Amino acid sequence: MTSSTATAPALLARLGAFDWRRYIIYIGFVAVFLLFSILLRNDGFLSSGNLLNIGRQTATITVIAVAMTFVIASAEIDLSVGSVAGLASVCAAMAVAQWGLLAGIVAGLAVGALIGAINGGLVSVLQIPSFLVTLGMLGIASGVAMWITNSAPQPILSSTFNLVFGGGNLGPIPGLIVWSLLAVALGAVVLAKTRFGRQVLATGGNRTAAEFTGVNTRAIKFKVLLLSGTVAGLAGMLYAGRLETGRFQWGAGDELSAIAAVILGGTSLFGGSGSVVGTMFGALLIGLINNGLILAGLDTSQQQVVRGGIIILAVALARRK
Repeated sequence: MTSSTATAPALLARLGAFDWRRYIIYIGFVAVFLLFSILLRNDGFLSSGNLLNIGRQTATITVIAVAMTFVIASAEIDLSVGSVAGLASVCAAMAVAQWGLLAGIVAGLAVGALIGAINGGLVSVLQIPSFLVTLGMLGIASGVAMWITNSAPQPILSSTFNLVFGGGNLGPIPGLIVWSLLAVALGAVVLAKTRFGRQVLATGGNRTAAEFTGVNTRAIKFKVLLLSGTVAGLAGMLYAGRLETGRFQWGAGDELSAIAAVILGGTSLFGGSGSVVGTMFGALLIGLINNGLILAGLDTSQQQVVRGGIIILAVALARRK
């Protein structure tokens, strides 16, 4: 028997043991990209302008989804991020108009941090389920944003603010993509390489066991919701900078897109595991699908049906924790 024949069963055994579910988001991304590259090659799908546009359109969702990865990995959820982004955008715009650039930046981040702290306090101290707390905060943040602006857009005339937060480029790369890459790099390192990241995963995996090992799980839950709110405030400023105005509508529905990106990326909805890089590819996959369906000429209703079906299929095929 030759050595090649002898090693064939071992090779087949290795292939059979390969856990492809762990890599389904990357497989799915490549498959969808190749499919659209072939079908839409004459519609400009592969043009550099279109590919950069996909990155630009998914950047803000990616930033929100990075923080959402920490929340879901700790077995919590934050449904308020979209409304918080809208409120932060109008607060930043109003502060820039009244007191200047620095005040606008502080206002946007402070609004997100305040709401995140309220969410975290209600969940960690009063033990109210995060689903209910953040669902209520979704309505409160949206209502406050409409109230203080009378539902009117708040223009931002500071060219520096608009340049830094989404409107400018770093060479050929849109500034929004730079923001998203920074968020992914920082989030990936914190989740995988730091004590805080390990405590987040331990809290989501088995809260009782984590507490026995000395993890303050209440503090962890507070911190991840504080982080989520603060990052949502940053996302609101990215919307405001890119579109040069603050509006309560900015961020509407982003909570669902961010959660979908996190779950598609391999983070367990029940906590205990998480992948920030996977989350980025989840967001890119959603953006890729949206862009391809638009170029294919499907109307809005058809896009929703196809997009929903693809997401359900991807989650169904994903690795079960």
